[in-house]
Amino acid sequence: MNSKQSSQSRRSFLTTSGAAAGAAVLGAPAILSAAAKGDKLRVAFIGVGGINKRHITDVAAHGDICGAYCDVDTGRWENIPNTIKKLEEEGKGDLAKHWKSAKGYQDYREMFEKEADNFDAVMIGTPDHSHYPATVLAMNHGKHVFTQKPLTHTVWESRQLAEATDKYQLATQMGNQGHANEGNRAIAAYVQGGHLGDITEIHCFTNRPVWPQGMPKPDGTTPPAGLDWDSWLGPAPQRDFAAEPTNKRGGPYHPFNWRGVLDFGGGALADMACHTMDSIFMSLDPGYPTHVEAINVDGLTDDAFPNGSTIKWTFGPKGDRPGFEVYWYDGTDNSYTDKDGNKRRHPRLEELAEGAELRTSGNIYVGTKHKLLVSGDYGDSSRIIPNEAHREVAMALKEATGDHRPKRVYESSIGHHTEWREAAIGNKPYDYPGSNFKYAGPFTETISLGNVCLHYPGQSLAWDGPNLRFTNNEEANRLITKEYREGWDFKLEKA
Repeated sequence: MNSKQSSQSRRSFLTTSGAAAGAAVLGAPAILSAAAKGDKLRVAFIGVGGINKRHITDVAAHGDICGAYCDVDTGRWENIPNTIKKLEEEGKGDLAKHWKSAKGYQDYREMFEKEADNFDAVMIGTPDHSHYPATVLAMNHGKHVFTQKPLTHTVWESRQLAEATDKYQLATQMGNQGHANEGNRAIAAYVQGGHLGDITEIHCFTNRPVWPQGMPKPDGTTPPAGLDWDSWLGPAPQRDFAAEPTNKRGGPYHPFNWRGVLDFGGGALADMACHTMDSIFMSLDPGYPTHVEAINVDGLTDDAFPNGSTIKWTFGPKGDRPGFEVYWYDGTDNSYTDKDGNKRRHPRLEELAEGAELRTSGNIYVGTKHKLLVSGDYGDSSRIIPNEAHREVAMALKEATGDHRPKRVYESSIGHHTEWREAAIGNKPYDYPGSNFKYAGPFTETISLGNVCLHYPGQSLAWDGPNLRFTNNEEANRLITKEYREGWDFKLEKA
């Protein structure tokens, strides 16, 4: 499709989509009838490269059907025929036949316009800036939706999706797969079991970014053949494509390095905090922060996230739980090389670790009784430090309960994708998935507040959560939301 045809198609879409979406949302959600529970789920993919390969694999592994697919880059469409070939090699010819009938699109608006009757659910794996409009369009059509992390690009978007969850009663899930792991459940057992005492501080650190940040806006050039640049931009402000390589993964935007650009991604924080900070929300249910502050910002530009930052959130008391603080360290603020040439973490992290090995990412929970060191982003390796304290707690638990591990407070997950699928086919309630938007919305909102405060280093921004505003910086309130390019400003019909 040439650019003129593409523009005509989009104009046509804009004149018809409002009525179509309005009609769809008045109907029942795409939950299979009780008599049809266990039938195949028909899934549409928005994005088929990168993390979407996992989406495709998960759907095929459950024997479900690809109803349609969309990717702005036709060079990535090969992941669909590759899946079809694998299904055929596995002797699943009937399933492969269904996948072969699926049509591909470069503009997901057109996919909804032409294919909405052919799928029940949508899996979204676009750059961050397109998560919200694609999710809104799916929900307005009554489709169950699985959206990759971070759930949204702005604070306001997160609040909208959280509030829409119960109104739409659709199966939703944010793609922070570690939420289903046992590691975060083990951390919750330590915290909620009182084995650390009252939590006073939590320190989170990451090796991100592994893409360029702190750079000026690059010069533009012509997009490559097969890439629909207008659809890639989606709701973002108009700018030219740029191709000058910035690292081994290509240019500054497509297919990977967009994460460091303010208009498209959420930097190191939004990329990894949905994993690394997940255990905090699972174990402490913190609610709205009262304040957020960028303690240090290294190299923020008008176009890109900084090379590194240290951020602090303050959470007030809740019930019997006292307030606590959460610290985040990324990029140049996460690690340094000492005078002997050894790689070290932030000095505060080294101090808290008391000689314990600090890996490239993780958490340190500081309690009034003990500290818990978590290695990695998914909570899968946690232990009380120092070692002597860990042994004492383990021995006391063994003597009291017969098990050296804390008593669990969360049941095991049936799997992150499977949770969502079970809700989508009607075997479980719509809010059964552990990272449904009622959970993921407030979580992502809190993370996004950290990206707002990057623009006001050294200022403690007071957050009025119920009213969605800062009380001591009116200028910062403008960054809670953003402007959307014409044709991409979709509204939740039931919001």
